[in-house]
Amino acid sequence: MAFNQVKMLNDLRKAQKELAKEIIEVEAGDGAVVVQINGELKIKSVKIDPALVDLDDISELEHWIEIAVRDGLAKAQEVAAEKMKPLMGGLGNLGL
Repeated sequence: MAFNQVKMLNDLRKAQKELAKEIIEVEAGDGAVVVQINGELKIKSVKIDPALVDLDDISELEHWIEIAVRDGLAKAQEVAAEKMKPLMGGLGNLGL
């Protein structure tokens, strides 16, 4: 393997480690639901503020959770794509 290929793989691994530490926080229902997702698209936490939730309308809470997870994943994907973009051009040289 050529030196530049080894460097590229190392850069890729470093970027993946950085993404694991990157935390994207999204809220729904005016803060009733807060979801944290890292740059690897893994959910780190889901917080629900009971003061902002109507327990007689659980479907509303479920909807807010869906919104927060969907939006969080979308933002995390954008962050990951942005961080990986400079590295993707060289991957063709690796025969992957």
